[in-house]
Amino acid sequence: MVVGLTGPNAAGKGEVAAHFRVLGFAVHSLSDVVREEAAARGFPLDREHLIRTGNELRRAGGPGILAERILARIGVRDVVDSIRNPAEVGVLRRIPGFLLLGVDAPARVRFDRSLARSRPGDPATFEAFEERERQENSSDPDAQQLRATLLLADRIVRNEGTLEALRREVDRALAPERLL
Repeated sequence: MVVGLTGPNAAGKGEVAAHFRVLGFAVHSLSDVVREEAAARGFPLDREHLIRTGNELRRAGGPGILAERILARIGVRDVVDSIRNPAEVGVLRRIPGFLLLGVDAPARVRFDRSLARSRPGDPATFEAFEERERQENSSDPDAQQLRATLLLADRIVRNEGTLEALRREVDRALAPERLL
């Protein structure tokens, strides 16, 4: 089974991916494809340059290009993280048994998490965080469309509490698939 992860910034996708690793899944990230390309172009690996590189890749190769590039790396018990465009979902749905899991949390909770993790380039104010959200929810088919992608999720887990609560939510969401 291959599980895809999508959701807005600081919703907890990384924590969900870590939980899958513990369960024996290999984890791949579409962001890794973008990082590799940005590094090859000599760009800094900050969020702004990664978003720009990803958008340029989509414009040049089509909106599903990141998923196309990662297909060869995917096995039978894998997770694909950082799915940010509906066309990427379309590519990954060609994998038999693919399941898209959305991870979401309220904007204020995500902003507080973003502040706590202190990644370079993360917005320092809630207003800047909201502006970044608008940029990541473009109507441009070659750009990030996080909310539109989240709407395609087969299941959504809410991440508003502890890490243990999030893990339980993920386990509950996947119980019908008997992955655990």
